[in-house]
Amino acid sequence: MSAPTGVTLQLDHDGPFDVYVASPPEGVEVKGGLVVIHEIWGLVDQIRGVADRFAAEGWVAAAPDILSRGGIQPDLGEELMAIRAGDDEEAKNDAQTRMREASTPMRSPEFGAWAVGALSKVVDHLESSAGCQGHVAVTGFCFGGSYSFALTASDGRVQAAVPFYGAPPETADLPRIEAPVLAFYGDEDERLIETLPEVTRAMEAAGVDFAPVVYQGTGHAFFNEQNPHAYDAGYAESAWRTTLAFLEEHAAR
Repeated sequence: MSAPTGVTLQLDHDGPFDVYVASPPEGVEVKGGLVVIHEIWGLVDQIRGVADRFAAEGWVAAAPDILSRGGIQPDLGEELMAIRAGDDEEAKNDAQTRMREASTPMRSPEFGAWAVGALSKVVDHLESSAGCQGHVAVTGFCFGGSYSFALTASDGRVQAAVPFYGAPPETADLPRIEAPVLAFYGDEDERLIETLPEVTRAMEAAGVDFAPVVYQGTGHAFFNEQNPHAYDAGYAESAWRTTLAFLEEHAAR
Protein backbone atom coordinates (compact mmCIF):
# COMPACT_ATOMS: atom_id res chain seq x y z
CA MET A 1 0.00 0.00 0.00
CA SER A 2 1.32 3.44 -0.87
CA ALA A 3 1.79 6.18 1.72
CA PRO A 4 -0.67 9.04 2.24
CA THR A 5 -0.23 12.01 -0.09
CA GLY A 6 0.42 15.32 1.64
CA VAL A 7 0.41 18.75 0.01
CA THR A 8 0.46 22.28 1.38
CA LEU A 9 -2.02 24.68 -0.14
CA GLN A 10 -3.25 28.15 0.69
CA LEU A 11 -6.76 29.18 1.65
CA ASP A 12 -7.91 32.73 2.23
CA HIS A 13 -9.73 34.37 5.10
CA ASP A 14 -8.87 38.03 5.30
CA GLY A 15 -5.48 37.00 3.95
CA PRO A 16 -3.86 33.68 2.98
CA PHE A 17 -2.99 30.91 5.40
CA ASP A 18 -1.35 27.53 4.82
CA VAL A 19 -3.12 24.19 5.16
CA TYR A 20 -1.38 20.83 5.05
CA VAL A 21 -3.77 18.33 3.45
CA ALA A 22 -3.03 14.60 3.68
CA SER A 23 -5.14 12.33 1.48
CA PRO A 24 -5.62 8.57 1.89
CA PRO A 25 -3.24 6.35 -0.07
CA GLU A 26 -4.32 4.72 -3.28
CA GLY A 27 -6.65 1.83 -2.57
CA VAL A 28 -7.97 3.24 0.73
CA GLU A 29 -11.57 4.44 0.56
CA VAL A 30 -12.23 7.98 1.77
CA LYS A 31 -14.30 7.97 4.96
CA GLY A 32 -14.68 11.73 5.23
CA GLY A 33 -12.81 14.92 6.03
CA LEU A 34 -11.06 15.82 9.27
CA VAL A 35 -9.77 19.20 10.45
CA VAL A 36 -6.63 18.63 12.56
CA ILE A 37 -5.76 21.66 14.71
CA HIS A 38 -2.23 22.01 16.05
CA GLU A 39 -0.91 22.69 19.54
CA ILE A 40 0.50 26.04 20.64
CA TRP A 41 3.66 25.24 18.65
CA GLY A 42 1.85 25.75 15.35
CA LEU A 43 1.91 23.62 12.23
CA VAL A 44 5.04 21.64 13.08
CA ASP A 45 6.12 18.32 11.59
CA GLN A 46 4.60 16.39 14.49
CA ILE A 47 1.10 17.63 13.56
CA ARG A 48 1.70 16.91 9.89
CA GLY A 49 2.55 13.39 11.00
CA VAL A 50 -0.74 13.13 12.90
CA ALA A 51 -2.57 14.23 9.75
CA ASP A 52 -0.71 11.56 7.78
CA ARG A 53 -1.79 8.92 10.29
CA PHE A 54 -5.45 9.90 9.93
CA ALA A 55 -5.09 9.88 6.15
CA ALA A 56 -3.74 6.33 6.28
CA GLU A 57 -7.01 5.40 8.04
CA GLY A 58 -9.14 6.90 5.25
CA TRP A 59 -9.62 10.51 6.31
CA VAL A 60 -8.77 13.53 4.18
CA ALA A 61 -6.94 15.33 6.99
CA ALA A 62 -6.52 19.10 6.71
CA ALA A 63 -4.14 20.70 9.23
CA PRO A 64 -4.25 24.50 8.98
CA ASP A 65 -1.59 26.92 10.18
CA ILE A 66 -3.61 29.43 12.18
CA LEU A 67 -0.80 30.45 14.53
CA SER A 68 1.46 32.20 12.05
CA ARG A 69 -1.23 34.90 12.13
CA GLY A 70 -1.01 34.76 15.94
CA GLY A 71 2.76 35.21 16.09
CA ILE A 72 4.09 31.64 16.09
CA GLN A 73 5.49 30.56 12.73
CA PRO A 74 6.23 26.84 12.27
CA ASP A 75 10.02 27.26 12.35
CA LEU A 76 9.83 29.12 15.66
CA GLY A 77 7.40 26.53 17.00
CA GLU A 78 9.76 23.69 16.04
CA GLU A 79 12.64 25.42 17.83
CA LEU A 80 10.69 26.21 21.00
CA MET A 81 9.09 22.77 21.16
CA ALA A 82 12.53 21.14 20.96
CA ILE A 83 13.81 23.34 23.78
CA ARG A 84 10.81 22.55 25.98
CA ALA A 85 11.39 18.84 25.37
CA GLY A 86 14.96 19.14 26.68
CA ASP A 87 16.37 19.30 30.21
CA ASP A 88 18.00 22.74 30.17
CA GLU A 89 15.82 24.69 32.62
CA GLU A 90 17.40 28.04 31.76
CA ALA A 91 16.77 27.48 28.05
CA LYS A 92 13.20 26.41 28.81
CA ASN A 93 12.55 29.56 30.80
CA ASP A 94 13.95 31.63 27.96
CA ALA A 95 11.77 29.74 25.49
CA GLN A 96 8.72 30.47 27.63
CA THR A 97 9.52 34.18 27.53
CA ARG A 98 10.03 34.12 23.76
CA MET A 99 6.77 32.22 23.30
CA ARG A 100 4.87 34.76 25.41
CA GLU A 101 6.32 37.67 23.49
CA ALA A 102 5.80 36.13 20.06
CA SER A 103 2.20 35.12 20.75
CA THR A 104 0.95 38.55 21.80
CA PRO A 105 -1.28 38.86 18.67
CA MET A 106 -2.95 35.56 19.56
CA ARG A 107 -4.39 36.97 22.76
CA SER A 108 -6.61 39.52 21.02
CA PRO A 109 -10.35 38.90 20.49
CA GLU A 110 -9.81 39.76 16.84
CA PHE A 111 -7.47 36.80 16.46
CA GLY A 112 -9.99 34.41 17.99
CA ALA A 113 -12.71 35.55 15.60
CA TRP A 114 -10.35 35.29 12.64
CA ALA A 115 -9.16 31.81 13.65
CA VAL A 116 -12.67 30.36 13.88
CA GLY A 117 -13.51 31.91 10.50
CA ALA A 118 -10.34 30.45 9.00
CA LEU A 119 -11.22 27.02 10.37
CA SER A 120 -14.63 27.26 8.71
CA LYS A 121 -12.80 27.90 5.44
CA VAL A 122 -11.01 24.59 6.01
CA VAL A 123 -14.42 22.96 6.45
CA ASP A 124 -15.44 24.59 3.14
CA HIS A 125 -12.43 22.98 1.47
CA LEU A 126 -13.16 19.56 2.90
CA GLU A 127 -16.85 19.79 1.99
CA SER A 128 -15.77 20.33 -1.62
CA SER A 129 -13.38 17.35 -1.55
CA ALA A 130 -14.38 14.00 -3.02
CA GLY A 131 -16.00 11.73 -0.47
CA CYS A 132 -16.16 14.33 2.30
CA GLN A 133 -19.39 16.27 1.75
CA GLY A 134 -21.57 15.94 4.82
CA HIS A 135 -18.88 13.94 6.62
CA VAL A 136 -16.49 16.42 8.24
CA ALA A 137 -15.15 16.15 11.80
CA VAL A 138 -12.54 18.00 13.85
CA THR A 139 -9.81 17.11 16.30
CA GLY A 140 -7.12 19.18 17.97
CA PHE A 141 -4.58 19.28 20.76
CA CYS A 142 -4.20 21.83 23.60
CA PHE A 143 -4.66 25.15 21.75
CA GLY A 144 -6.16 23.05 18.97
CA GLY A 145 -8.42 21.22 21.41
CA SER A 146 -9.90 24.53 22.51
CA TYR A 147 -10.42 25.59 18.90
CA SER A 148 -11.99 22.19 18.14
CA PHE A 149 -14.69 23.10 20.66
CA ALA A 150 -14.98 26.61 19.20
CA LEU A 151 -15.31 25.41 15.61
CA THR A 152 -17.94 22.85 16.57
CA ALA A 153 -19.97 25.55 18.34
CA SER A 154 -19.77 27.88 15.34
CA ASP A 155 -20.13 25.55 12.34
CA GLY A 156 -23.04 23.14 12.22
CA ARG A 157 -21.43 21.14 9.42
CA VAL A 158 -19.05 19.50 11.91
CA GLN A 159 -20.37 15.98 12.51
CA ALA A 160 -18.08 14.97 15.38
CA ALA A 161 -15.43 16.61 17.56
CA VAL A 162 -12.47 15.09 19.39
CA PRO A 163 -10.63 17.73 21.46
CA PHE A 164 -7.54 16.63 23.34
CA TYR A 165 -6.97 18.60 26.58
CA GLY A 166 -8.79 21.69 25.32
CA ALA A 167 -10.92 24.32 27.04
CA PRO A 168 -14.59 24.55 25.98
CA PRO A 169 -16.26 27.74 24.74
CA GLU A 170 -18.31 30.00 26.97
CA THR A 171 -21.37 28.36 28.54
CA ALA A 172 -23.67 30.57 26.48
CA ASP A 173 -22.22 29.02 23.30
CA LEU A 174 -22.65 25.39 24.36
CA PRO A 175 -26.23 24.99 23.03
CA ARG A 176 -24.82 25.71 19.57
CA ILE A 177 -22.84 22.45 19.67
CA GLU A 178 -24.87 19.94 17.67
CA ALA A 179 -22.20 17.29 17.12
CA PRO A 180 -21.19 14.60 19.64
CA VAL A 181 -17.96 15.42 21.47
CA LEU A 182 -15.33 12.96 22.71
CA ALA A 183 -12.82 14.81 24.93
CA PHE A 184 -9.54 13.47 26.33
CA TYR A 185 -7.81 14.61 29.52
CA GLY A 186 -5.05 13.52 31.87
CA ASP A 187 -5.94 13.62 35.55
CA GLU A 188 -2.70 15.48 36.35
CA ASP A 189 -3.71 18.38 34.07
CA GLU A 190 -4.95 20.31 37.08
CA ARG A 191 -6.43 23.41 35.44
CA LEU A 192 -8.69 21.43 33.11
CA ILE A 193 -9.50 18.67 35.60
CA GLU A 194 -10.63 21.16 38.25
CA THR A 195 -13.20 22.61 35.87
CA LEU A 196 -14.26 19.34 34.20
CA PRO A 197 -17.18 18.55 36.57
CA GLU A 198 -18.65 22.00 35.94
CA VAL A 199 -18.04 21.67 32.20
CA THR A 200 -19.73 18.26 32.17
CA ARG A 201 -22.79 19.65 33.98
CA ALA A 202 -22.98 22.59 31.59
CA MET A 203 -22.70 20.30 28.58
CA GLU A 204 -25.50 18.12 29.91
CA ALA A 205 -27.69 21.16 30.61
CA ALA A 206 -27.09 22.37 27.04
CA GLY A 207 -28.06 19.00 25.59
CA VAL A 208 -24.58 18.25 24.23
CA ASP A 209 -23.58 14.61 23.72
CA PHE A 210 -20.33 14.99 25.68
CA ALA A 211 -18.11 12.02 26.58
CA PRO A 212 -15.01 12.95 28.62
CA VAL A 213 -12.24 10.36 28.96
CA VAL A 214 -9.80 10.95 31.83
CA TYR A 215 -6.58 8.93 31.92
CA GLN A 216 -5.05 8.38 35.34
CA GLY A 217 -1.44 9.23 36.15
CA THR A 218 -0.78 11.43 33.12
CA GLY A 219 -1.15 15.09 32.27
CA HIS A 220 -1.22 17.59 29.45
CA ALA A 221 0.16 16.69 26.01
CA PHE A 222 0.22 12.94 26.64
CA PHE A 223 -0.44 12.34 22.92
CA ASN A 224 2.62 14.26 21.65
CA GLU A 225 5.43 11.77 21.03
CA GLN A 226 7.89 14.66 20.57
CA ASN A 227 7.44 15.68 24.22
CA PRO A 228 9.31 13.09 26.31
CA HIS A 229 8.27 14.76 29.57
CA ALA A 230 4.55 14.35 28.82
CA TYR A 231 4.12 11.56 26.27
CA ASP A 232 2.43 8.38 27.41
CA ALA A 233 2.61 5.73 24.70
CA GLY A 234 -0.07 3.50 26.22
CA TYR A 235 -2.63 6.25 26.67
CA ALA A 236 -1.77 7.74 23.28
CA GLU A 237 -2.52 4.42 21.61
CA SER A 238 -5.74 4.01 23.59
CA ALA A 239 -6.89 7.52 22.64
CA TRP A 240 -5.96 6.91 19.01
CA ARG A 241 -8.05 3.74 18.75
CA THR A 242 -10.96 5.32 20.63
CA THR A 243 -10.84 8.35 18.36
CA LEU A 244 -10.90 6.26 15.19
CA ALA A 245 -13.91 4.29 16.44
CA PHE A 246 -15.74 7.50 17.42
CA LEU A 247 -15.10 9.10 14.04
CA GLU A 248 -16.18 5.92 12.28
CA GLU A 249 -19.45 5.91 14.23
CA HIS A 250 -20.37 9.58 13.96
CA ALA A 251 -18.74 11.08 10.86
CA ALA A 252 -17.73 8.41 8.36
CA ARG A 253 -19.58 7.74 5.13
